[in-house]
Amino acid sequence: MKILIVGSGGREHAIAASVAKSPKAEKIYCAPGNAGIAQLAECVPIGAMEFDRLTEFAKEKEIDLVIVGMDDPLVGGLVDQLEAAGIRAFGPRKNAAILEGSKAFSKELMKKYNIPTAAYEVFDKAEDALEYLHTKAKFPIVLKADGLALGKGVLICSTLEEAEDGVCTIMTDKKFGTAGNKMVIEEFMTGREVSVLSFTDGKTIQIMSSAQDHKRAKDGDQGLNTGGMGNFSPSPFYTKEVDAFCKKYIYQATVDAMSAEGRTFQGVIFFGLMLTPDGPKVLEYNVRFGDPEAQVVLPRMKNDILDVCEACIDGTLDQLKLEFEDNATVCVVLASDGYPLKYDKGLPISGLESFDGKDDVFCFHAGTRFAEDGKTILTNGGRVLGITAKAPTLKEARAKAYAATEWVNFANKYMRHDIGKAIDEA
Repeated sequence: MKILIVGSGGREHAIAASVAKSPKAEKIYCAPGNAGIAQLAECVPIGAMEFDRLTEFAKEKEIDLVIVGMDDPLVGGLVDQLEAAGIRAFGPRKNAAILEGSKAFSKELMKKYNIPTAAYEVFDKAEDALEYLHTKAKFPIVLKADGLALGKGVLICSTLEEAEDGVCTIMTDKKFGTAGNKMVIEEFMTGREVSVLSFTDGKTIQIMSSAQDHKRAKDGDQGLNTGGMGNFSPSPFYTKEVDAFCKKYIYQATVDAMSAEGRTFQGVIFFGLMLTPDGPKVLEYNVRFGDPEAQVVLPRMKNDILDVCEACIDGTLDQLKLEFEDNATVCVVLASDGYPLKYDKGLPISGLESFDGKDDVFCFHAGTRFAEDGKTILTNGGRVLGITAKAPTLKEARAKAYAATEWVNFANKYMRHDIGKAIDEA
């Protein structure tokens, strides 16, 4: 099979590493890719939102399967365009990708189909949102930009003043662009957060594994929200009881709700859950592998990823059993100091060869590129590398991942030092 992966981050590197393990993968392309993905695939300089060029490339190279890694092209309808051109694509169509593309849509779906989530209100005018905050809100409270905002469009506000500033940020100043044309205000839930990735063919849903993200930039969950500073899998807090509850009231219910709405969902659903004192509730849905969740979940998957993708497309997921190694993974993100605000790019990275030939420690490239010489690898983003380690236990994986962060260096290297600390307290 000839495979095209769409995207350029750590998630796409993890997908490419999984695809490369498949005996079916004859040739892998990635658009646009990065310097790490280039070791596994031929990177082509086509942006993820250049739908016409991606479609032409897929036709020209006779691509057998396109795997869309990123949310923007999914929400924008890339899968629809590829399918219209007769090209098989893995990922939800546009009318199903709205599950992530609009927070208001997903909240209203959950309300309609009795899927447990936080109480909420939707606003499309800043003055109405402010009036609600002044008259009815209980603090702390959560403000969410309706559209895609790179995982950063969620503000937790402890006071009325903070919430007023938040409305200004999202709706008036449009800090997240058109994502802030609408806004969801919802109750603040307490408990542990857990991410659960799943595959679905629109009828059957199979759970991959649980993981736990660390969104804040600094140790102790301080600082600004980022796209994710690290992750571990599985989560010790995702118990058999939680799994049974979610399977009954959340996972299948979501797939069935989408089908009932005429929005059959085929691809990956990422469930962001809050384990509240009243039971698990849905914080958010994503319609693709998380990043860095993919870096901790995919290395543990025993199945051939191409078999699973094809089963989702063909509606035959019930004939396949998802299997995962009985071990643990921890990913520590090496970022550029200053992320997510201002940071330098174009700095040389050393020590990457230390990961060659290892099967228990991986270096997934998130923001890297080649220098003009075509050999030197430079930083090219806020999140640069994801250092992931596998071990029999979470504690061992954590120790191994942090040891491996020392193997690689660049001038403004920055990381959190408490990824998976909750494991030690579990």
